[in-house]
Amino acid sequence: MSPRTVLRMVAEERAAYESRSRQRRDQIIELHRQGLKGYEIARELSISAGLVSIRLKEARSAGADLTPYAAAGEVNQDALEQQNNR
Repeated sequence: MSPRTVLRMVAEERAAYESRSRQRRDQIIELHRQGLKGYEIARELSISAGLVSIRLKEARSAGADLTPYAAAGEVNQDALEQQNNR
C-alpha cells in the first residue's frame, strides 16, 4: 500500500475537520470575551498561542464582536463615554 493510500484511509473527513475547527474558533472567541489573555486561552485549549492570535485576528477581520463581557456590577467605561458623547 502506498503512503498516500494510508493517509487517505486514516485522514479525518473534511466535514468533521471543519466542524471541529469552527467549534475551536468559537471557544477561542468566547474565552477572549470572558477576559482571558491569548496565552491563557492557549493553555486552556492545549493549542499554541500563535493559533489563538491568528484566530482572533481572523475574527476581527470578519467583523466578529470581540468585546469583553462586563463583570457583574462592573460598568464598561468605554460604553459610558460613547453614550455621553452622543
